[in-house]
Amino acid sequence: LIAAAWNLKHQTALAVAYGTGLRASEVIALKVGDIDSQRMTLRVEQGKGRKDRYVMLSPRLLEVLRDYWRIERPRPWLFPGDGIARHITKNAVEQACQKAHRAAGIDKPVTPHSLRHAFATHLLESGTDIRRIQLLLGHRSLATTSRYLKVATSSLVSTVSPFDQLPDLLPKIEP
Repeated sequence: LIAAAWNLKHQTALAVAYGTGLRASEVIALKVGDIDSQRMTLRVEQGKGRKDRYVMLSPRLLEVLRDYWRIERPRPWLFPGDGIARHITKNAVEQACQKAHRAAGIDKPVTPHSLRHAFATHLLESGTDIRRIQLLLGHRSLATTSRYLKVATSSLVSTVSPFDQLPDLLPKIEP
């Protein structure tokens, strides 16, 4: 999906949405100065609920952002819109996502919010604690995060039952 976006700005915006789990409204409001490569974080200023927070910045996403910056030199907005004083619109990101969705030939519906869901689900599948996912997503309540995540089958299958930890209690029955 990301590679199918038709220009570098849209590819990078979609990469940021998936790589950080940010809402589209948070992605578009990022400024170049919100990138902290020393601490490997992105600062989300006045996200949903008017709260500031930090999210992780992976080394690979930092590389993508540096490549984008070298070519585009955005200032002050990471994703500028029409005119230097405005950032790209949420609608522009949604349209870029739909265009990339069609170009990639993906059958399932995809929106920028799907990237947020995928981020959270993939973290859960890789063993990340749900409380940490809650903090990264900026949810006030753990119940919100729990409803938000679709627990993948691979996570369920790889879970060890406490029954398997018990000593052999039952006699073996020969056929």
